[in-house]
Amino acid sequence: MVMATNASTAARTSLASVTLEVADPEAARRFYTAFGVDTYIGLRASEGRSTGFRGFTLALTVSGPATVDGFVAAAVEAGATVLKPAAKSLWGYSGVVQAPDGTIWKIATSAKKDTGPATREIDELVLLIGVEDVKATKQCYVDRGLTVAKSFGGKYAEFAPGTSSRVKLALYKRRALAKDLGVPADGTGSHRIVLGGTADTFTDADGFAWEAAA
Repeated sequence: MVMATNASTAARTSLASVTLEVADPEAARRFYTAFGVDTYIGLRASEGRSTGFRGFTLALTVSGPATVDGFVAAAVEAGATVLKPAAKSLWGYSGVVQAPDGTIWKIATSAKKDTGPATREIDELVLLIGVEDVKATKQCYVDRGLTVAKSFGGKYAEFAPGTSSRVKLALYKRRALAKDLGVPADGTGSHRIVLGGTADTFTDADGFAWEAAA
């Protein structure tokens, strides 16, 4: 597989905000504060119907296994459900949890052994959305001004973050993403997430809504 890259270091347009739509914003705020990611996301009240897989995950990259375990433990203590217990894999060490509002979070590290004590630091947060056609959705976003940073054919694409962005955006095949998270790929209704950063409001082919960031 050949990886295409773009030398640009600053996107003309980029993902500037991620807002989760939840039934109870105050309860969700308490959870995300305890989990340690409250400064990365926004919350909005919504009663949108949603069943099954919502088609995305938010993934934390951290320094080592002990830090993965710490974030998983904090999430569970605050009310999350474990979808995949933290464990070693070919690519490192990771675990998957589902927040009380239904959002799926993956916490991962490429390190298989700790080289220091556990921390509460997040190296990177990625919004990984599952789409039916990576190439088509990638082109849609490019046409709207996003800059591709990495691309692996029709399997994966990653976009350059903006200077003010705290979350990186990437695309993955929907069924492959669901398999990685340990959930069935089927799902209906609202994604329960809004992406901010483009100059106008639109909804992509997979139903993900974008709006102009405030």
